[in-house]
Amino acid sequence: MKHIEGIDRDQLTLMPDAIEDYIAEDNPVRFLDAFVDSLDLKGLGFPRVEPEPHGRPPYHPGDLLRLYLYGYLFAIRSSRALEREAHRNLEVIWLIKHLAPDFKTIADFRRVNGKAIHNLCREFVQFCKRSDLFGGELVAIDGSKFKASNARDRNFSRGKLKDRLKETDEKIDRYLKELDENDRKEDGFRKKSAEELKEIIAHLKKRKKDLSRLDRRMEKTGEKQVSLSDPDCRSMPVGKGHGTEVSYNVQVSVDSKHKLILDHEVTNDVTDQGHLSGMGIRAKKILGVKKLDLVADMGYYDGQEVAACLDKGIQPWISKPNTSVNLKKGLFTKEDFRYSKRRDCYTCPAGKRLDFSFQTHELDRDVRYYATSACSGCRKRSECTLKKAGGRRITRSKEEWVLDNMELRNRLHPEKLKRRKEIVEHPFGTIKRNMNQGYFLMRGLSKVRTEMNLTVVAYNMKRVMNILGVKRMVQALA
Repeated sequence: MKHIEGIDRDQLTLMPDAIEDYIAEDNPVRFLDAFVDSLDLKGLGFPRVEPEPHGRPPYHPGDLLRLYLYGYLFAIRSSRALEREAHRNLEVIWLIKHLAPDFKTIADFRRVNGKAIHNLCREFVQFCKRSDLFGGELVAIDGSKFKASNARDRNFSRGKLKDRLKETDEKIDRYLKELDENDRKEDGFRKKSAEELKEIIAHLKKRKKDLSRLDRRMEKTGEKQVSLSDPDCRSMPVGKGHGTEVSYNVQVSVDSKHKLILDHEVTNDVTDQGHLSGMGIRAKKILGVKKLDLVADMGYYDGQEVAACLDKGIQPWISKPNTSVNLKKGLFTKEDFRYSKRRDCYTCPAGKRLDFSFQTHELDRDVRYYATSACSGCRKRSECTLKKAGGRRITRSKEEWVLDNMELRNRLHPEKLKRRKEIVEHPFGTIKRNMNQGYFLMRGLSKVRTEMNLTVVAYNMKRVMNILGVKRMVQALA
């Protein structure tokens, strides 16, 4: 019995196979081709849709867009890798009809068409909406850190810069001392020659000069961080036990029905705080609903942001974090004090009343202070405060009643908070692990945003292909 054998490579055929025969009806490239055909590329902002009457003919933007959509869908993002695929990948050859643009042309298309690609991302979200793939009732938002194209050693904080300057000075002193010792030695073993030492010292002095220039710049501008390769990225904590990475913070809002991304934003903010209302309001506008439930993690806990959401018909669901310093010291925290809205006062664990004392404006918000004179003779003073003079004070922000009401809703409906992870962690897991796109290739906030737009389009397409299938997606375009 013989094995199944292939065709001899040297055999000539009178009727060669058509590339069309290799592309199945449910192949994703068929939807990519139909989707790009359905777009108003000029309206989205792509140039050269209609070529100039004179000069060298350009590639049609639709063909380069097809190439990029295929690349991000199948984790082939670099322009050089896409150039190789155009020569050897039958699916790509079918998709762009034997065109073979060079890597420079491919890279330039992504670099200069950031706004148009952003509009493309929004267009596919509208396709999902027309296909009834959004529930429009519950949306989860979260942020995740995506690595920037900037090495950790090329990112400096003020503290790190001071340490580097000190380290450089110590190295210069050590090599100068070694140079002096070599001068005193007439014979014997020497670690390095005088020429080598002088070269090293000159290099260290140049490094010190560059670091000093950075230090003066940061002092003058008030910058907390400086990144040399990609000036827009920042060193950020990436989660418990994982330290920090030089990254960008990617915010996404995800609809609960099929875990499709509604909206996203790339920022260099180190934390998620301050993004709740903006993300929520945009998600509500995209869905076109009157009311919306919005679930998020503790990083978004902010009274002003929650109040802004409520004003727009958005009901936030966020767990209350306990960040009190007193908790680590073993003292009573604010949660141990009961607030009475009717009397506008707090009651301490010892049963004493803390009345309103004064109001001030701190960190762009109005803060009310509550205090009592009963602390001096209180039997629980050692459990409440470490102050030697005066007593315990409690602060309350203007919007704290909003947070109190939200905490009450959380206790009544804990199932809302439990759904957060299953909704919003799915896209990040798929993008970072399955699609291998947890890092950026380009540098600069505007270019990084273009990359993320392509990643989000690819993720949403992948999800919809799993839900509807390619054939139904092509039919939906018609």
